[in-house]
Amino acid sequence: MVAATLIVYLVLLLAIGVWAQKRVGDTADFHLAGRRMGPVVASLSASASSSSAWTLLGVSGAAYAWGLQALWLIPAIWSGFFINWVFIAPRLQPASHDNGALTLVEFLGHGADPANERRIRSFGAAIILFCFTFYVASQFQAAGTAISTALTVDTTVAIFSGAAIVIAYVFLGGFWAASVTDALQGLMMLFVAIILPVVALVAAGGPGGVYSGLQALGDPSLTRLVDQPGLLLSMVFVAGLFGIGLGYPGQPHVVNRFMALRSKSEIRFARSIALAWAAVIYVGMVILGWAGRVLMPELADGESVLLELAVDLLPAILGGLVAGGVLAAIMSTSDSQLLVAGSAVSHDLRRGRVSLAVDRIVIVLLGLAAVALALWFPASIFDRVLFAWQALGNAFGPLLVVMLFSGGVRPGYRLAAMLVGFALTVAISFFPQAPGNAVERLLPLFIALAIALAGRQRR
Repeated sequence: MVAATLIVYLVLLLAIGVWAQKRVGDTADFHLAGRRMGPVVASLSASASSSSAWTLLGVSGAAYAWGLQALWLIPAIWSGFFINWVFIAPRLQPASHDNGALTLVEFLGHGADPANERRIRSFGAAIILFCFTFYVASQFQAAGTAISTALTVDTTVAIFSGAAIVIAYVFLGGFWAASVTDALQGLMMLFVAIILPVVALVAAGGPGGVYSGLQALGDPSLTRLVDQPGLLLSMVFVAGLFGIGLGYPGQPHVVNRFMALRSKSEIRFARSIALAWAAVIYVGMVILGWAGRVLMPELADGESVLLELAVDLLPAILGGLVAGGVLAAIMSTSDSQLLVAGSAVSHDLRRGRVSLAVDRIVIVLLGLAAVALALWFPASIFDRVLFAWQALGNAFGPLLVVMLFSGGVRPGYRLAAMLVGFALTVAISFFPQAPGNAVERLLPLFIALAIALAGRQRR
Protein backbone atom coordinates (compact mmCIF):
# COMPACT_ATOMS: atom_id res chain seq x y z
CA MET A 1 0.00 0.00 0.00
CA VAL A 2 2.87 2.40 0.80
CA ALA A 3 4.51 1.63 -2.55
CA ALA A 4 1.23 2.09 -4.47
CA THR A 5 0.55 5.45 -2.83
CA LEU A 6 4.06 6.64 -3.61
CA ILE A 7 3.92 5.51 -7.24
CA VAL A 8 0.58 7.29 -7.81
CA TYR A 9 2.07 10.47 -6.36
CA LEU A 10 5.15 10.31 -8.62
CA VAL A 11 3.00 9.73 -11.71
CA LEU A 12 0.90 12.75 -10.76
CA LEU A 13 4.02 14.93 -10.67
CA LEU A 14 4.92 13.88 -14.21
CA ALA A 15 1.37 14.58 -15.36
CA ILE A 16 1.65 18.13 -13.99
CA GLY A 17 4.86 18.55 -16.00
CA VAL A 18 3.08 17.53 -19.21
CA TRP A 19 0.18 19.90 -18.43
CA ALA A 20 2.53 22.79 -17.66
CA GLN A 21 4.47 22.30 -20.90
CA LYS A 22 1.46 23.69 -22.82
CA ARG A 23 1.70 26.95 -20.85
CA VAL A 24 5.37 27.56 -21.68
CA GLY A 25 5.73 29.76 -24.73
CA ASP A 26 8.96 31.66 -24.03
CA THR A 27 11.72 32.15 -21.44
CA ALA A 28 9.51 34.45 -19.32
CA ASP A 29 7.02 31.60 -19.04
CA PHE A 30 9.77 29.08 -18.34
CA HIS A 31 11.49 31.10 -15.59
CA LEU A 32 8.64 33.12 -14.00
CA ALA A 33 5.36 31.63 -15.26
CA GLY A 34 4.83 34.74 -17.35
CA ARG A 35 4.41 36.72 -14.08
CA ARG A 36 0.83 35.40 -13.91
CA MET A 37 0.97 33.40 -10.68
CA GLY A 38 -1.95 33.64 -8.26
CA PRO A 39 -1.65 34.02 -4.47
CA VAL A 40 -2.46 30.44 -3.43
CA VAL A 41 0.08 28.78 -5.71
CA ALA A 42 2.66 31.49 -5.03
CA SER A 43 2.37 31.23 -1.24
CA LEU A 44 2.35 27.43 -1.08
CA SER A 45 5.12 27.02 -3.63
CA ALA A 46 7.33 29.66 -1.97
CA SER A 47 6.78 27.97 1.39
CA ALA A 48 7.41 24.44 0.14
CA SER A 49 10.47 25.38 -1.91
CA SER A 50 12.05 27.00 1.16
CA SER A 51 11.30 23.91 3.27
CA SER A 52 13.34 20.98 2.07
CA ALA A 53 14.06 17.55 3.51
CA TRP A 54 15.71 19.55 6.29
CA THR A 55 12.29 20.74 7.45
CA LEU A 56 10.62 17.37 7.93
CA LEU A 57 13.68 15.26 8.69
CA GLY A 58 16.21 17.80 9.98
CA VAL A 59 13.98 19.84 12.30
CA SER A 60 12.30 16.77 13.79
CA GLY A 61 15.76 15.22 14.13
CA ALA A 62 17.08 18.32 15.87
CA ALA A 63 14.15 18.25 18.31
CA TYR A 64 14.85 14.55 18.90
CA ALA A 65 18.51 15.29 19.72
CA TRP A 66 18.22 18.66 21.48
CA GLY A 67 15.03 18.28 23.49
CA LEU A 68 13.21 21.43 24.62
CA GLN A 69 15.79 23.89 23.28
CA ALA A 70 14.62 23.00 19.76
CA LEU A 71 11.65 25.22 20.64
CA TRP A 72 13.77 28.17 19.48
CA LEU A 73 13.74 26.83 15.93
CA ILE A 74 10.05 27.73 15.59
CA PRO A 75 10.31 31.54 15.99
CA ALA A 76 13.75 31.57 14.36
CA ILE A 77 12.53 30.03 11.11
CA TRP A 78 9.05 31.57 11.15
CA SER A 79 10.68 35.01 11.38
CA GLY A 80 12.20 34.37 7.95
CA PHE A 81 8.75 33.83 6.44
CA PHE A 82 7.56 37.02 8.18
CA ILE A 83 10.49 39.10 6.89
CA ASN A 84 10.02 37.88 3.33
CA TRP A 85 6.25 38.31 3.10
CA VAL A 86 5.91 41.53 5.11
CA PHE A 87 8.98 43.46 3.94
CA ILE A 88 10.45 41.90 0.78
CA ALA A 89 7.45 40.75 -1.29
CA PRO A 90 5.54 44.09 -1.36
CA ARG A 91 8.61 45.88 -2.76
CA LEU A 92 10.20 43.20 -4.93
CA GLN A 93 7.00 42.30 -6.82
CA PRO A 94 6.36 45.75 -8.36
CA ALA A 95 10.05 46.58 -8.74
CA SER A 96 10.81 43.38 -10.68
CA HIS A 97 7.73 43.85 -12.87
CA ASP A 98 8.86 47.38 -13.66
CA ASN A 99 12.42 46.49 -14.70
CA GLY A 100 11.56 43.14 -16.30
CA ALA A 101 14.11 41.10 -14.36
CA LEU A 102 13.60 37.33 -14.71
CA THR A 103 16.05 36.28 -11.99
CA LEU A 104 17.17 37.64 -8.62
CA VAL A 105 20.71 38.13 -9.91
CA GLU A 106 19.42 40.10 -12.91
CA PHE A 107 17.44 42.28 -10.50
CA LEU A 108 20.55 42.91 -8.38
CA GLY A 109 22.54 43.90 -11.46
CA HIS A 110 19.85 46.10 -13.01
CA GLY A 111 20.79 49.75 -13.53
CA ALA A 112 24.55 49.23 -13.45
CA ASP A 113 26.66 50.01 -16.51
CA PRO A 114 26.94 47.05 -18.92
CA ALA A 115 30.41 45.93 -17.82
CA ASN A 116 29.57 45.96 -14.12
CA GLU A 117 26.17 44.37 -14.71
CA ARG A 118 27.90 41.47 -16.48
CA ARG A 119 30.28 41.06 -13.54
CA ILE A 120 27.48 41.13 -10.97
CA ARG A 121 25.40 38.63 -12.88
CA SER A 122 28.36 36.35 -13.62
CA PHE A 123 29.58 36.20 -10.03
CA GLY A 124 26.02 35.89 -8.74
CA ALA A 125 25.37 32.98 -11.10
CA ALA A 126 28.60 31.31 -10.00
CA ILE A 127 27.56 31.56 -6.33
CA ILE A 128 24.17 30.05 -7.14
CA LEU A 129 25.74 27.18 -9.09
CA PHE A 130 28.20 26.40 -6.29
CA CYS A 131 25.54 26.39 -3.57
CA PHE A 132 22.71 24.75 -5.48
CA THR A 133 24.75 21.90 -6.91
CA PHE A 134 25.46 20.75 -3.35
CA TYR A 135 21.95 21.64 -2.18
CA VAL A 136 20.19 19.74 -4.97
CA ALA A 137 22.55 16.79 -4.49
CA SER A 138 21.49 16.54 -0.85
CA GLN A 139 17.83 16.56 -1.90
CA PHE A 140 18.42 13.81 -4.47
CA GLN A 141 20.27 11.84 -1.82
CA ALA A 142 17.31 12.17 0.57
CA ALA A 143 14.86 11.31 -2.22
CA GLY A 144 16.82 8.15 -2.91
CA THR A 145 16.63 7.16 0.74
CA ALA A 146 12.86 7.74 0.88
CA ILE A 147 12.14 5.87 -2.35
CA SER A 148 14.44 2.95 -1.51
CA THR A 149 12.79 2.59 1.89
CA ALA A 150 9.25 2.64 0.53
CA LEU A 151 9.81 0.51 -2.58
CA THR A 152 12.69 -1.69 -1.34
CA VAL A 153 14.94 -0.91 -4.29
CA ASP A 154 18.66 -0.18 -4.40
CA THR A 155 19.58 3.33 -3.22
CA THR A 156 21.44 4.11 -6.46
CA VAL A 157 18.39 3.17 -8.53
CA ALA A 158 16.20 5.21 -6.18
CA ILE A 159 18.41 8.30 -6.51
CA PHE A 160 18.32 8.06 -10.31
CA SER A 161 14.55 7.53 -10.25
CA GLY A 162 13.81 10.49 -7.97
CA ALA A 163 16.18 12.75 -9.89
CA ALA A 164 14.74 11.67 -13.25
CA ILE A 165 11.20 12.58 -12.18
CA VAL A 166 12.22 16.04 -10.92
CA ILE A 167 14.35 16.76 -13.99
CA ALA A 168 11.55 15.56 -16.28
CA TYR A 169 8.77 17.81 -14.99
CA VAL A 170 11.04 20.86 -14.66
CA PHE A 171 12.37 20.16 -18.19
CA LEU A 172 8.82 20.05 -19.54
CA GLY A 173 7.05 22.79 -17.63
CA GLY A 174 9.74 25.04 -16.11
CA PHE A 175 8.50 27.45 -13.45
CA TRP A 176 4.85 26.55 -14.04
CA ALA A 177 5.52 22.88 -13.33
CA ALA A 178 7.80 23.60 -10.37
CA SER A 179 5.32 25.98 -8.77
CA VAL A 180 2.18 23.89 -9.24
CA THR A 181 3.92 20.74 -8.03
CA ASP A 182 5.36 22.72 -5.12
CA ALA A 183 1.86 23.86 -4.14
CA LEU A 184 0.69 20.24 -4.16
CA GLN A 185 3.77 19.23 -2.21
CA GLY A 186 3.14 22.01 0.31
CA LEU A 187 -0.29 20.50 1.00
CA MET A 188 1.29 17.06 1.39
CA MET A 189 3.77 18.44 3.92
CA LEU A 190 0.93 20.15 5.78
CA PHE A 191 -0.90 16.84 6.03
CA VAL A 192 2.19 15.18 7.51
CA ALA A 193 2.74 18.03 9.98
CA ILE A 194 -0.81 17.78 11.30
CA ILE A 195 -1.52 14.04 11.39
CA LEU A 196 1.71 12.43 12.57
CA PRO A 197 2.63 14.84 15.41
CA VAL A 198 -0.90 14.59 16.84
CA VAL A 199 -0.80 10.78 16.75
CA ALA A 200 2.70 10.71 18.25
CA LEU A 201 1.78 13.19 20.97
CA VAL A 202 -1.23 11.09 22.01
CA ALA A 203 0.89 7.93 21.98
CA ALA A 204 3.46 9.60 24.23
CA GLY A 205 0.80 10.59 26.80
CA GLY A 206 0.15 14.19 25.78
CA PRO A 207 2.32 17.22 26.66
CA GLY A 208 2.74 16.07 30.24
CA GLY A 209 3.74 12.61 29.13
CA VAL A 210 6.33 14.00 26.72
CA TYR A 211 7.89 16.24 29.38
CA SER A 212 8.01 13.51 32.02
CA GLY A 213 9.31 11.08 29.39
CA LEU A 214 12.17 13.42 28.50
CA GLN A 215 12.97 13.79 32.20
CA ALA A 216 12.97 10.01 32.65
CA LEU A 217 15.69 9.60 30.00
CA GLY A 218 18.19 10.94 32.54
CA ASP A 219 19.74 13.63 30.29
CA PRO A 220 19.12 17.04 31.91
CA SER A 221 19.99 18.86 28.66
CA LEU A 222 16.76 17.55 27.11
CA THR A 223 14.58 19.60 29.47
CA ARG A 224 16.53 22.87 29.32
CA LEU A 225 15.32 25.73 27.16
CA VAL A 226 18.96 26.51 26.35
CA ASP A 227 21.74 24.04 27.12
CA GLN A 228 24.65 26.47 27.20
CA PRO A 229 27.01 27.45 30.05
CA GLY A 230 26.09 31.01 31.00
CA LEU A 231 23.82 33.78 29.76
CA LEU A 232 26.16 35.10 27.07
CA LEU A 233 26.58 31.78 25.27
CA SER A 234 22.86 31.14 25.62
CA MET A 235 22.16 34.44 23.84
CA VAL A 236 24.73 33.58 21.15
CA PHE A 237 23.04 30.20 20.59
CA VAL A 238 19.58 31.75 20.18
CA ALA A 239 20.92 34.54 17.94
CA GLY A 240 22.60 31.94 15.75
CA LEU A 241 19.31 30.12 15.23
CA PHE A 242 17.60 33.39 14.28
CA GLY A 243 20.34 33.77 11.69
CA ILE A 244 18.54 31.01 9.75
CA GLY A 245 15.50 33.28 9.45
CA LEU A 246 17.63 36.25 8.41
CA GLY A 247 18.85 34.20 5.45
CA TYR A 248 15.40 34.03 3.82
CA PRO A 249 15.60 37.25 1.73
CA GLY A 250 18.69 35.93 -0.05
CA GLN A 251 17.18 32.67 -1.32
CA PRO A 252 16.70 32.98 -5.10
CA HIS A 253 14.35 29.98 -5.31
CA VAL A 254 12.03 31.60 -2.74
CA VAL A 255 11.95 35.28 -3.69
CA ASN A 256 11.39 34.50 -7.37
CA ARG A 257 7.81 33.59 -6.36
CA PHE A 258 7.33 37.23 -5.37
CA MET A 259 8.63 38.27 -8.79
CA ALA A 260 6.13 35.90 -10.45
CA LEU A 261 3.05 37.15 -8.55
CA ARG A 262 0.63 38.78 -10.96
CA SER A 263 -0.54 41.56 -8.61
CA LYS A 264 0.77 43.37 -5.55
CA SER A 265 -2.79 43.47 -4.17
CA GLU A 266 -2.72 39.67 -3.77
CA ILE A 267 0.30 39.66 -1.46
CA ARG A 268 -1.74 40.07 1.74
CA PHE A 269 -3.79 36.92 1.05
CA ALA A 270 -0.69 34.96 0.02
CA ARG A 271 1.10 36.16 3.16
CA SER A 272 -1.65 34.85 5.44
CA ILE A 273 -1.45 31.41 3.83
CA ALA A 274 2.35 31.27 4.01
CA LEU A 275 2.64 32.38 7.65
CA ALA A 276 -0.06 29.96 8.81
CA TRP A 277 1.54 27.12 6.83
CA ALA A 278 4.95 27.76 8.37
CA ALA A 279 3.56 27.87 11.92
CA VAL A 280 1.84 24.49 11.51
CA ILE A 281 4.81 22.82 9.83
CA TYR A 282 7.52 23.85 12.30
CA VAL A 283 5.44 23.44 15.47
CA GLY A 284 4.44 20.00 14.22
CA MET A 285 8.00 18.88 13.47
CA VAL A 286 9.34 20.03 16.84
CA ILE A 287 6.53 18.26 18.70
CA LEU A 288 7.14 15.15 16.59
CA GLY A 289 10.82 15.11 17.51
CA TRP A 290 10.06 15.41 21.23
CA ALA A 291 7.42 12.69 21.16
CA GLY A 292 9.70 10.48 19.09
CA ARG A 293 12.49 10.80 21.64
CA VAL A 294 10.13 9.51 24.32
CA LEU A 295 8.65 6.72 22.18
CA MET A 296 11.89 5.62 20.47
CA PRO A 297 14.79 6.76 22.65
CA GLU A 298 17.44 4.52 21.06
CA LEU A 299 17.34 5.58 17.41
CA ALA A 300 20.81 5.62 15.85
CA ASP A 301 19.80 8.47 13.51
CA GLY A 302 17.46 11.10 14.93
CA GLU A 303 16.63 12.34 11.41
CA SER A 304 14.82 9.04 10.76
CA VAL A 305 12.31 9.62 13.58
CA LEU A 306 9.52 10.82 11.28
CA LEU A 307 9.68 7.76 9.00
CA GLU A 308 10.06 5.38 11.93
CA LEU A 309 7.03 6.79 13.73
CA ALA A 310 4.97 6.71 10.53
CA VAL A 311 5.65 2.98 10.17
CA ASP A 312 4.91 2.26 13.84
CA LEU A 313 1.89 4.48 14.46
CA LEU A 314 -0.05 4.82 11.18
CA PRO A 315 -1.94 2.40 8.93
CA ALA A 316 -0.22 1.54 5.65
CA ILE A 317 -2.14 3.98 3.43
CA LEU A 318 -1.40 6.90 5.76
CA GLY A 319 2.20 5.73 6.01
CA GLY A 320 2.36 5.97 2.22
CA LEU A 321 1.09 9.55 2.37
CA VAL A 322 3.74 10.40 4.97
CA ALA A 323 6.44 8.93 2.74
CA GLY A 324 4.96 11.01 -0.07
CA GLY A 325 5.10 14.06 2.19
CA VAL A 326 8.79 13.52 2.82
CA LEU A 327 9.38 13.11 -0.89
CA ALA A 328 7.31 16.26 -1.44
CA ALA A 329 9.58 18.26 0.86
CA ILE A 330 12.59 17.00 -1.05
CA MET A 331 11.23 17.57 -4.55
CA SER A 332 9.62 20.93 -3.83
CA THR A 333 13.05 22.32 -3.03
CA SER A 334 15.15 20.48 -5.59
CA ASP A 335 12.91 21.40 -8.53
CA SER A 336 12.95 25.11 -7.69
CA GLN A 337 16.70 25.11 -7.11
CA LEU A 338 17.35 23.21 -10.31
CA LEU A 339 15.29 25.78 -12.21
CA VAL A 340 17.11 28.72 -10.60
CA ALA A 341 20.52 27.14 -11.19
CA GLY A 342 19.53 26.54 -14.79
CA SER A 343 18.44 30.14 -15.25
CA ALA A 344 21.74 31.28 -13.71
CA VAL A 345 23.60 29.55 -16.55
CA SER A 346 21.22 30.09 -19.44
CA HIS A 347 20.08 33.62 -18.56
CA ASP A 348 22.65 35.29 -16.29
CA LEU A 349 25.91 33.87 -17.68
CA ARG A 350 24.93 34.04 -21.35
CA ARG A 351 24.46 37.20 -23.38
CA GLY A 352 21.69 37.86 -25.85
CA ARG A 353 18.51 35.94 -26.48
CA VAL A 354 18.28 32.51 -24.89
CA SER A 355 16.15 29.75 -26.38
CA LEU A 356 14.01 27.31 -24.44
CA ALA A 357 16.20 24.51 -25.81
CA VAL A 358 19.24 25.96 -24.04
CA ASP A 359 17.23 26.38 -20.83
CA ARG A 360 16.23 22.72 -20.91
CA ILE A 361 19.68 21.38 -21.79
CA VAL A 362 21.15 23.25 -18.81
CA ILE A 363 18.49 21.78 -16.50
CA VAL A 364 19.45 18.24 -17.54
CA LEU A 365 23.21 18.79 -17.24
CA LEU A 366 22.94 20.36 -13.80
CA GLY A 367 20.61 17.61 -12.64
CA LEU A 368 23.13 14.97 -13.74
CA ALA A 369 25.94 16.78 -11.93
CA ALA A 370 23.86 16.81 -8.72
CA VAL A 371 23.12 13.09 -9.13
CA ALA A 372 26.83 12.35 -9.42
CA LEU A 373 27.53 14.36 -6.29
CA ALA A 374 24.76 12.57 -4.40
CA LEU A 375 26.09 9.14 -5.41
CA TRP A 376 29.81 9.61 -4.89
CA PHE A 377 30.08 12.39 -2.30
CA PRO A 378 27.24 11.85 0.19
CA ALA A 379 27.07 14.12 3.24
CA SER A 380 24.74 15.00 6.09
CA ILE A 381 21.53 16.61 4.81
CA PHE A 382 21.36 18.88 7.86
CA ASP A 383 24.90 20.24 7.49
CA ARG A 384 24.95 20.58 3.72
CA VAL A 385 21.57 22.32 3.52
CA LEU A 386 22.27 24.87 6.23
CA PHE A 387 25.70 25.70 4.79
CA ALA A 388 24.32 26.34 1.30
CA TRP A 389 21.32 28.22 2.74
CA GLN A 390 23.52 30.57 4.75
CA ALA A 391 26.00 31.18 1.94
CA LEU A 392 23.16 32.24 -0.37
CA GLY A 393 21.45 34.29 2.32
CA ASN A 394 24.59 36.23 3.17
CA ALA A 395 25.55 36.77 -0.47
CA PHE A 396 22.24 38.14 -1.75
CA GLY A 397 20.02 39.06 1.20
CA PRO A 398 21.77 42.18 2.54
CA LEU A 399 22.19 43.68 -0.93
CA LEU A 400 18.57 42.99 -1.88
CA VAL A 401 17.28 44.62 1.32
CA VAL A 402 19.33 47.78 0.78
CA MET A 403 18.33 48.04 -2.88
CA LEU A 404 14.64 47.68 -2.04
CA PHE A 405 14.60 50.10 0.88
CA SER A 406 17.37 52.64 0.27
CA GLY A 407 17.49 53.08 -3.48
CA GLY A 408 20.33 52.02 -5.75
CA VAL A 409 23.74 50.78 -4.68
CA ARG A 410 26.89 51.67 -6.62
CA PRO A 411 28.01 48.70 -8.77
CA GLY A 412 31.34 48.11 -7.04
CA TYR A 413 29.65 47.94 -3.67
CA ARG A 414 27.03 45.54 -5.01
CA LEU A 415 29.70 43.12 -6.15
CA ALA A 416 31.69 43.55 -2.93
CA ALA A 417 28.65 42.89 -0.73
CA MET A 418 27.84 39.69 -2.64
CA LEU A 419 31.36 38.33 -2.67
CA VAL A 420 32.22 39.22 0.93
CA GLY A 421 28.96 37.77 2.27
CA PHE A 422 29.55 34.53 0.38
CA ALA A 423 33.31 34.18 0.87
CA LEU A 424 33.20 34.92 4.61
CA THR A 425 30.48 32.32 5.13
CA VAL A 426 32.55 29.70 3.32
CA ALA A 427 35.77 30.65 5.17
CA ILE A 428 34.20 30.67 8.64
CA SER A 429 32.60 27.26 8.00
CA PHE A 430 36.09 25.69 8.22
CA PHE A 431 36.64 26.91 11.78
CA PRO A 432 35.17 25.63 15.07
CA GLN A 433 31.63 26.91 15.43
CA ALA A 434 30.12 29.13 18.11
CA PRO A 435 26.82 27.95 19.67
CA GLY A 436 24.07 28.01 17.06
CA ASN A 437 26.68 28.67 14.34
CA ALA A 438 26.16 32.33 15.21
CA VAL A 439 29.42 33.64 13.75
CA GLU A 440 28.97 31.89 10.39
CA ARG A 441 25.38 33.06 10.06
CA LEU A 442 25.54 36.60 11.42
CA LEU A 443 29.02 38.08 10.92
CA PRO A 444 29.11 37.80 7.09
CA LEU A 445 25.52 39.01 6.89
CA PHE A 446 26.15 42.20 8.85
CA ILE A 447 29.45 42.94 7.08
CA ALA A 448 27.76 42.52 3.69
CA LEU A 449 24.92 44.75 4.89
CA ALA A 450 27.42 47.43 5.97
CA ILE A 451 29.12 47.32 2.55
CA ALA A 452 25.80 47.65 0.71
CA LEU A 453 24.75 50.55 2.96
CA ALA A 454 28.07 52.30 2.37
CA GLY A 455 27.50 52.17 -1.36
CA ARG A 456 23.87 53.22 -1.46
CA GLN A 457 22.70 55.96 -3.77
CA ARG A 458 20.04 58.28 -2.41
CA ARG A 459 16.77 58.29 -4.32
